[in-house]
Amino acid sequence: MKVDVLLGLQWGDEGKGKIVDYLAPDYDIIARFQGGPNAGHTLQFDGKKYVLHTIPSGIFRSNLINLIGNGVVIDPITLVKEMEKLDEAGAPFRDRLLIARKAHLILPTHRQLDKASENAKGKEKIGSTLKGIGPTYMDKTGRNGMRVGDLDHPDFERLYASLRQKHQELLRIYPPVDFDLEAEEEKWMACIARLREVQWVDGEYYLNEALRAGRRVLAEGAQGAMLDIDFGTYPFVTSSNTITAGVCTGLGISPQRIGEVIGITKAYCTRVGSGPFPTELHDEMGEFLRAEGQEFGATTGRPRRCGWIDLPQLRYTIMLNGVTQLAVTKIDVLNKLPELQTAVAYQMGGETTSQLPYDLCQTEVTPVLTAHSGWEQSLEQATHFDELPEAARQYLHFLEEQLETPITMVSTGPGREQLLRR
Repeated sequence: MKVDVLLGLQWGDEGKGKIVDYLAPDYDIIARFQGGPNAGHTLQFDGKKYVLHTIPSGIFRSNLINLIGNGVVIDPITLVKEMEKLDEAGAPFRDRLLIARKAHLILPTHRQLDKASENAKGKEKIGSTLKGIGPTYMDKTGRNGMRVGDLDHPDFERLYASLRQKHQELLRIYPPVDFDLEAEEEKWMACIARLREVQWVDGEYYLNEALRAGRRVLAEGAQGAMLDIDFGTYPFVTSSNTITAGVCTGLGISPQRIGEVIGITKAYCTRVGSGPFPTELHDEMGEFLRAEGQEFGATTGRPRRCGWIDLPQLRYTIMLNGVTQLAVTKIDVLNKLPELQTAVAYQMGGETTSQLPYDLCQTEVTPVLTAHSGWEQSLEQATHFDELPEAARQYLHFLEEQLETPITMVSTGPGREQLLRR
């Protein structure tokens, strides 16, 4: 069996959670392969909205196994809060949620470091969610992080104290920040015990044995491809590999196991935090997209920056990820517009190009826009792709031609049932 992959092609917030939830019945296992509680995957069904930060988005589908892979960094406090929310929702999960022992732990001092470091940057802030993600990945690559499996180590308390001490020494180089370490540590230690309510596994063995047994696996990404630590808009990126290559290292599977790669893009584009955004709209249209699309971060609540869809950027991430099919979300946000735009190329240094520059942060680019007729009507009645208004179909067909990738899913609203599958 192959592992299918679902990931975001922009700067995150593309609607991955909804698509995973929709596709979940086609699979036996949903596995998160990177990121941490900075993710906010929103699911909406039965008139209720749920936001997941660490737990995979297949958790509301009964009989489906959900694995938090080794590439994920876990804050026990956040994870336990999610578990409590699932209990409140009446969603049984304890025999269906697994955690890879090699997943790294976010300590309270990681969050304290994150806050102090970001605060010290002033105008150079990268827009961190202050969840401790970056410092945790730094300890991982620095070879002195703590993993879930270390909680069973006979010398756990010494390991924890040693890492805590290292962080406190680093904190001396930053101005003080408001952070009640004692209270946060008390919560953290209490939540460690709660982690034992779910099963810990050697994720790489578990998944490979499942594949050999013919079980179907969907790998769920967090953030978006333009936030990849290597190929995103560095340094305004996250701290993990958000692209398809990260599936192999984040779950412990070989490249030959990768099957379908489903890339998610909004019908327009958004970004949270700092960093370049070539098609950003600083006018009434940007405000319209934000209001109509309810563009506020699911994790932080921060307003998202909004702009037109960027085809050079999407071609880039489709190439990096080996995307085999596309899902377009939030097309309904454009329902009221008489006209919409797409960026088909960039003007840069007196030339027109369809490629992203080496450093988009330092290179001034002007998007080349092309106009499309809007459909100016609701899409609520459409149950099949062919029932969409002609202008909406033409817009989607244009995207397919430009991106040379088939669109197999179109989301026409936030609900679980508001998805057209071709």
